Amino acid sequence: MDTFPDLGLLNDQELKDLISELTAEETEISYRRRILHGKIDILRAELVNRLRKREEGGELVISGADVDRLTDILTGRVPTRSSEDL
Repeated sequence: MDTFPDLGLLNDQELKDLISELTAEETEISYRRRILHGKIDILRAELVNRLRKREEGGELVISGADVDRLTDILTGRVPTRSSEDL
């Protein structure tokens, strides 16, 4: 639905159907948001672990390459692993 309908033209059943449709859409979007937040949390935890290891080894804590890599991961520009790689 691109535009919001004229509510005065909807009968009761159409109004109920629209409410149901939008509620289902909101539930789907909310689920997707929770999944994305979980992925971001996992990525951040991985980055923190890597930074800790580097600091212990005397390496630079974070480099431009790290930021670029994380950006690629978060934007989905990283090739996915095949089942053979697992």
